[in-house]
Amino acid sequence: MSGEESPLLWGSRSSSTSSTATGSLQLLLYHSSLSVNPPTESQLTFPGGQYSAEELCIAAAKSCGIQPVYHSLFALACPKLKTWYNPNYVFTVDSSTSHVLVYRIRFFFPHWIGVGGQKSSRCSLMKLPPDPLLSYPVIDYLFAQCRSDFLSDRMKLPTSLDMQDQCLTLAVLDMMRLTQENNKPPKQILSMISYKQCVPQSLRQAIQKLSFFSRKRLRSRVQHSLRKIRACTLTDPLIKLKYLVDLEKLDRNFGTETFQVQSPKGTGNNMILRVSGGGGISWMVPETELWQTFCDFPEIVDIRITQAKFDSAISEGRIVTVTKQDNKVLETQFPNLQEALSFVSLVDGYYRLTTDSHHYFCEEVASPRLRWNLENQCHGPITSEFAVGKLKKSGSVVGSFVLRCSPQDFDKFLLTVCVETSLGKDYRGCMIQKLNDMFSIAAVPRHFSSLWSLLEHYQHCTLSLGGVRTKLTTCCPPQPKEKSNLLILRDSCPQRVLLPGRERRNLQSLTFHKIHLKDITFMESLGKGSFTKIFRGLRTDEERDERCEVEVLLKVLDPTYGHYQESFLEAASIMNQISHKHHILVHGVCVGKQIIMIQEFVCHGALDLYLKRQQQKGPIAISWKLEVVRQLAYALCYLEDKQLVHGNISAKKILLSREGDKGNPPFIKLSDRGVSIKVLDEELLAERIPWLSPECVSDPNNLALESDRWSFGVTLWEIFNDGHVPLSAEDPSTKLQFYNDHKTLPSPHWIELASLEQQCMSYNPLLRPSFRSIMRELNNIIAFDYELLVDSKGQQVKGGLRVCDHAWELQDPTVYEERHLKYISVLGKGNFGSVELCRYDPLGDNTGELVAVKKLQHHTVEHVRDFQRESRILRSLHSDFIVKYKGICYSAGRRSFQLIMEYLPNGSLREYLPKNQNVLGPCHLLLYASQICKGMLYLGSQRYVHRDLASRNVLVESREHVKIGDFGLTKILPQDKEYYVVREKGESPIFWHAPESLSDSIYSRESDVWSFGVLLYELFTYSQRSCSPPTEYLRMMGPHNAQQTVCSLVEFLRAGKRLCTPASCPTEVYKLMLSCWSSLPSERPSFKDLELQVEQLQESLTNRSTP
Repeated sequence: MSGEESPLLWGSRSSSTSSTATGSLQLLLYHSSLSVNPPTESQLTFPGGQYSAEELCIAAAKSCGIQPVYHSLFALACPKLKTWYNPNYVFTVDSSTSHVLVYRIRFFFPHWIGVGGQKSSRCSLMKLPPDPLLSYPVIDYLFAQCRSDFLSDRMKLPTSLDMQDQCLTLAVLDMMRLTQENNKPPKQILSMISYKQCVPQSLRQAIQKLSFFSRKRLRSRVQHSLRKIRACTLTDPLIKLKYLVDLEKLDRNFGTETFQVQSPKGTGNNMILRVSGGGGISWMVPETELWQTFCDFPEIVDIRITQAKFDSAISEGRIVTVTKQDNKVLETQFPNLQEALSFVSLVDGYYRLTTDSHHYFCEEVASPRLRWNLENQCHGPITSEFAVGKLKKSGSVVGSFVLRCSPQDFDKFLLTVCVETSLGKDYRGCMIQKLNDMFSIAAVPRHFSSLWSLLEHYQHCTLSLGGVRTKLTTCCPPQPKEKSNLLILRDSCPQRVLLPGRERRNLQSLTFHKIHLKDITFMESLGKGSFTKIFRGLRTDEERDERCEVEVLLKVLDPTYGHYQESFLEAASIMNQISHKHHILVHGVCVGKQIIMIQEFVCHGALDLYLKRQQQKGPIAISWKLEVVRQLAYALCYLEDKQLVHGNISAKKILLSREGDKGNPPFIKLSDRGVSIKVLDEELLAERIPWLSPECVSDPNNLALESDRWSFGVTLWEIFNDGHVPLSAEDPSTKLQFYNDHKTLPSPHWIELASLEQQCMSYNPLLRPSFRSIMRELNNIIAFDYELLVDSKGQQVKGGLRVCDHAWELQDPTVYEERHLKYISVLGKGNFGSVELCRYDPLGDNTGELVAVKKLQHHTVEHVRDFQRESRILRSLHSDFIVKYKGICYSAGRRSFQLIMEYLPNGSLREYLPKNQNVLGPCHLLLYASQICKGMLYLGSQRYVHRDLASRNVLVESREHVKIGDFGLTKILPQDKEYYVVREKGESPIFWHAPESLSDSIYSRESDVWSFGVLLYELFTYSQRSCSPPTEYLRMMGPHNAQQTVCSLVEFLRAGKRLCTPASCPTEVYKLMLSCWSSLPSERPSFKDLELQVEQLQESLTNRSTP
């Protein structure tokens, strides 16, 4: 047998024999060796016993030299790859059973080899180069795995002539590798093996059918190519990387997995789910062949697996429910549990690799090693730089420590400790060894039965670290979403950068809609808040064509508390940044003699009062309470993701919008926080015990995300005690003593609920679970325990109230009904469309989502056609930097229609920049510029030109994220041209347009680059009207005939004149603007070049501002 005829996956050819041999487990590994005899590490055999999938992966990793940092990229599969096993899957091997498994890289990322300026990379600290995404042993294994897939036809490649040529090119690279590895000349390699052994099996068979002369010609081609590239000095790793890069280009589905699923409604409608490292989760109805993006991994809030039922009969199928941040749900049915677990473990793994390395979504797929780490407050294999950075962030307390897994050895742990030396504070480390389930510090003979018994010992006894003796004090446990080298940053996704810390807000930086007193009508009083008087009222809006009245809630700041005015307005400003169905909508603020916050009116009022009223009528169903708690957790998870702290969570701050019945669950909305605790005196703080966390009572400036987790725990207790106020009979001094003694509220008899409450109300803020973890625990409670509990009518409550906003339906999911759109306010007017804020409320109970609705101002045939084009364009675009399209709403007879888009409450950059100028430095402006480049790069990749790129058409999602919108003028480029000539009259703003667009109506990617230069100018003038592009151009052009503005502007630009440098704009940024304004389109930079230059400028400015 020739070398290359030996199997690429050792044991695979004898799998049938192995599978019938009893009492063993065989784990197959990939290789690319030329040797006839398999390397000893190419197959691992395990005797009888029980083994978790993760345990087997670690054994394989040790055999292949894969370090712990890269372990999370791998998983186990069956030989045919039809089944993947979750990390906690347990294989039982006994005399009657055996298993054959394959160790594979399962998690792939776009551009992870890093070619052409695009790359994914590992997260790193500022000023430090990132760790490699893949180590050499991982690259070797990836090469062997992909090569095996390629040769065995596992990759489904087309059979075109071009594809055959590319396959032969890969064969030449492969043979070149063999010459390098074996240190033999090409001629000798060719005499040992045939080039046909390096091409897919199907191509090999096709070549065999060719005539003798055709086969000889192909062989001569390969020989010539091999001699030619032999002259190039390529190393073995570079050849493998080149092979992988070329292979990835061949297969557009490279690194993606698909799953055949059905609608869970019992209709049997087939769906296909697709998961990829660069694109997240998408789905498709096979008949349409149109992929619909559901979400990217950071958007996922929770995942649940439930048993499928048909006509009350339990089936083999499993329903998987994926909920994302905006509360949209993807609910699909898998044929069996194993396929459901395969999908969930894939998504779960990608989430840990991209978003939070210490989180898992559900118990069914939880990694045993990860759970052990969390129980022992141990980090994964993070580097020492991140461990030291964490200690510095926590205040560098002497004796504080970070426990972490070793990045090099699976059986060792590292301890990084803050110590006091003669030169000041320093950071020292030591190694902890694990041997036979015993733990010891390296070179110290004493052993301990558990890791924590070792740590507790050195909290009382001194530990010598590099000649410095110290005692351990506080452990710094893993925190949600903290950055480390375990996270992979993808080129295609928005990244949070380290920017200068937030300055304290002042009145000029507060953002909210101002409402005139004349537009408000006061009705009956609804009572008093802590610092406000509350009324029901009406808000009149005459900005529409017809007069519109909306029922609202009016919160009037009591004049006695006028000194809380700024904090009260700040609360309105924070709510103005929020758009979530479980958060109250703030219409705006009326500022005059009285300060009035205008909110949406919620009919059933505060939850605490409702619970007390209902409790008098009889017991409240546990399912009802759990649904309310889960919705509250969703609302708070949204804030947590936005890094926004509420600071005043209790049952009285939860408003009930819908009571719920057999068909619909209850529906809650979280109200604003009111006056911040940071301005309250000690007596008022003591009154808020126990909702206010202990650390905030000690110092209100400790208010943080962890504080909300404590408050949630108390509110959970309050809800399950029917709205009774905890510690209500105690005076403030007794309440303070309650905290000083570290007491807890009485625990419920329900053990799992008591455990969740205790976790949330931990006196150590760092040990409180994130809201994603809280939702996971709530799902566990709902899935297992409370199905045994019976409500007041003696009926089982399991699953009785879950109603989802499904991501797909059998009908077109993008068609909205006009009668369900409830108008709220006018957001603005575009080039030929007005934009309104509406609530899409199909149930008519004010529980629908907020949407932005774009309406035509003109109803000519041309405008309707343009509007329809915009909807088609938006529907085809899926990017983090493009405004999300939701659907279309038709009028009766479809004579006119409206475009439904996501609502971004911060508005456009043109409005946002001047209001926030004092808190937005150059680094933030360049962050926006970089994201706009990414959005335009994506738009260009889809062959679209925007033609109206300006600050008014860039919307602000958050302080760190912007999106390109308003595609009213967008045109698609013909396939054979790089520009589009406008044939109809336009309404384009001329001062953002390139000279060729003004004179010849030619629009291209290069004309978009010109507009980007003007947008960059707007960014660095903070969109101030006094120096806007139209104002500056008209000032520089001087007096002219208004009807000749376009001609005058063209002459002005052809004369080489440009907008002046904005005040305080860095010179490098202005040079970038000038490069965008080159008279010759071919000399303007591409958006890829611009993105790179902007990010380099951003890094340079950040380094200058960092001491």
